[in-house]
Amino acid sequence: MTFSMLQMAKDTQLASQQVATLPTTTKNDVLQAIANNLRSNTANIIEANDLDIKNAKQSGLSDAMTDRLLLDKDRIESIAQAVEHIVSLEDPVGLTTSNSRRPNGLQISKQRIPLGVIAMVYESRPNVTIDAAVLCFKAGNAIILRGGKEAINSNLALVQCIHEALQQFDIAPAAVSLVPDPDRQHLNEMLTLFQHIDLVIPRGGEGLIKFVTETSQIPVIQHFKGVCHLYIDKDADLTKGLDILLNGKVQRPGVCNSLETLVVHESVAAEFLPQVAKAFADNDVKVHACEQSISYFDNAIPATTADYDAEYLALEIAVRVVSDFEQAVQHIQTYSSGHTEVIVSQDICAVQDFVRQINSAVVMVNASSRFSDGGELGLGAEIGISTSKLHAYGPMGLESLTTEKFVVIGDGQIRQ
Repeated sequence: MTFSMLQMAKDTQLASQQVATLPTTTKNDVLQAIANNLRSNTANIIEANDLDIKNAKQSGLSDAMTDRLLLDKDRIESIAQAVEHIVSLEDPVGLTTSNSRRPNGLQISKQRIPLGVIAMVYESRPNVTIDAAVLCFKAGNAIILRGGKEAINSNLALVQCIHEALQQFDIAPAAVSLVPDPDRQHLNEMLTLFQHIDLVIPRGGEGLIKFVTETSQIPVIQHFKGVCHLYIDKDADLTKGLDILLNGKVQRPGVCNSLETLVVHESVAAEFLPQVAKAFADNDVKVHACEQSISYFDNAIPATTADYDAEYLALEIAVRVVSDFEQAVQHIQTYSSGHTEVIVSQDICAVQDFVRQINSAVVMVNASSRFSDGGELGLGAEIGISTSKLHAYGPMGLESLTTEKFVVIGDGQIRQ
């Protein structure tokens, strides 16, 4: 049967009406069933993922993107545990967020409600399939998942685990819909279906997010690239700074909260950068260095403006030495993508000024950028990290997947 994007959107919209009214206990039971299904179907999921990995290698997909694609037993267990953590979180639907009484006696409150139908457009990472689906479901939404062709087999296997759980509790499978054909024409059509889809969240490369933002007739929350900075202040603990740098750059370079630029105060450069150079050489990190820092590194490449704007997602980083705190802040404000910035400093005044002047979604003080993650910040699994300041900013958990309605209770009042 020919696939219809319009029909999928209509079916998902209808299913959203059922999901919006489900009690918390039912939603939690479904989520636990999904976690159980992930574990019991691990072998099938890995088999499907192996096909995607094989195709990725044959098509020349980068190592960083291939790592994002990989599902093994440990990663599947981690995904299942993330689902179970969402079970433990408070259901935001129906929560009263404010309450007041007007002089005329009207009782005014605001109550959290689902957004409706959310379309998730993403690349490579199959874990997003589960994270996005279960977060939307717990928040009372239905979802259309449009993953990339590189993960299609993995995504189909994962969604099967979800559908089995939904059917077990007599919930329409369309509550979690996966576009089975990644052809771009279906994405183009989906982005016009504003009568059936309430919000689009793109998560992936810069090109994908730009395309969705420019094409969509539906409101978009951008999860833009992560050009994350680490600033080593003149009063930094350099031991902590080196640990934070390596954790942010080397642990998982292919993720959006990895570091892409190191900014160093000139007064500590001579002591700190030789340590950095050795650590980078030991970990095969490619360096794009400014004029003041290039002499510290073997085989470094002179940094350009484009390097400071780059999201490498690899063992690659830009380095710049600055003359003072103000120049560091100016650099970050110029090149930041609004994702995550880190300062390492023991000077409380510098820290306070950094927090006040840097308005990225997450600002870290003496801690790794890798903590810029919904799970690490206590939200459970995240649907992504919003770099749009409207509605939601930063890691998006359950509450960010709801909106508010006014509830007005009177006793016969009429307006004069």
